[in-house]
Amino acid sequence: MCFVHVLLNALDMREKGFDVAIILEGAATKAAAEMAVEGADFHSLYVQARQSGLIDCVCKACSAKMGVLESIETQKLPWGSDMKGHPSLATYVEEGYQIITL
Repeated sequence: MCFVHVLLNALDMREKGFDVAIILEGAATKAAAEMAVEGADFHSLYVQARQSGLIDCVCKACSAKMGVLESIETQKLPWGSDMKGHPSLATYVEEGYQIITL
């Protein structure tokens, strides 16, 4: 459910003019693979966020661990792997983002 809150809040914040970037880590990588399947719970919400360009990157190491590398590649989502296979949050902080975790 937390991943659904990420999607809802990201879409809401974007609509209100915030610069938003979703970074998928851990179990959220598996949720992204599951929600990408048509007919899955929250599929349309996930597709809306993905098509809005809100998913900035997906952790490659976590995707491998969760067994969803192929799904993420098929969705053509960008990998975040600049920190030993994981996205570097420091890069986002340097770009002026505030990190929010759910």
